[in-house]
Amino acid sequence: MQSEAAELRRDGPELAGPDRLAAEPRGPALANSAWEALLSAHAVLIKEFAAGGIWSDVSMREYDVLYTLSKCAEPIRLGELNRHVLLSQPALSRMVERLADRGLVKRTADPADRRSVHLSLTDAGRAVQRTIGRRHARGVAEIITARLTGDQIRQLAAICLQLAGGSAAASGSSIQKESNE
Repeated sequence: MQSEAAELRRDGPELAGPDRLAAEPRGPALANSAWEALLSAHAVLIKEFAAGGIWSDVSMREYDVLYTLSKCAEPIRLGELNRHVLLSQPALSRMVERLADRGLVKRTADPADRRSVHLSLTDAGRAVQRTIGRRHARGVAEIITARLTGDQIRQLAAICLQLAGGSAAASGSSIQKESNE
């Protein structure tokens, strides 16, 4: 019997394997093949992470919001949070409202602008983020190390950091930097 992860990897068409990248010409076609391979890998991995069974307390998207807030040195505005998560502003507003209602996110009025609020994790939100985060990190490590060597993982990290515009942007420290400006 094949694992659920193996079944997830087989779903859908073969979009861009290593052989296809090697056969592509240079320039735009090669760049687009690499982009398709990145998106395909992302889709497969997200499905596998979602199937991991750790998302009972919060959804993956809710966790993304909690994780992003956990990386902030101080409370941030909704607009700043929106620049770092893959949600529309209206969807993020509704999610933050739900997370606040559940006691995971604290909304504090901005004394300088009453129309704005600052967001931060509550103690309960930080505890949920850490608990889920530890489980998620173990799942990520299991999946990635099963498919890539240590050298490949280092290459992947370096390439992703470069694509994200440098180490600060990819590591989340840009949130802290930008919120202090």
